[in-house]
Amino acid sequence: MAAADLSDELAGLLLRIQRLARRRLWSGLSGPRLRGAHAELLRLVVAEPGIRVSAAARDLCLAANSVSTLVNRLVAEGLLRRDTDPGDGRAALLYPTAAGIGRMREWGARRDALFREHVARLDAAEREALTAALPSLRRLAESLREGEETTP
Repeated sequence: MAAADLSDELAGLLLRIQRLARRRLWSGLSGPRLRGAHAELLRLVVAEPGIRVSAAARDLCLAANSVSTLVNRLVAEGLLRRDTDPGDGRAALLYPTAAGIGRMREWGARRDALFREHVARLDAAEREALTAALPSLRRLAESLREGEETTP
């Protein structure tokens, strides 16, 4: 397959997988449904409690003011807590609440079960092909991230 065809196919397929998985994962969860960026931020803060808004913005490849808007919603929903950084009063540190941790724990369990179920439906050769593709997908993600970091 030509590089251009592979690029188009891969980009569309990854987006479709993400949308389908997200739809399945959030349906039936307690509380209001979180949009993609809200869920990504909450996952990051659960993984890195005390992260600064600026660091979260870098990790998520978003503008700091966009992350601040996401934070405001998650704080209002009781899923995040924002504290002033004692070392720099202008900066905010983000912490998950018990509700936020529970939400991500439930989401993670559902995600694991969803992908385990659907990967198990593939035959052994398909699972081997996916396993073989993982290093290339990781390198692609790293390459995309490098390109984002050099963009003004």
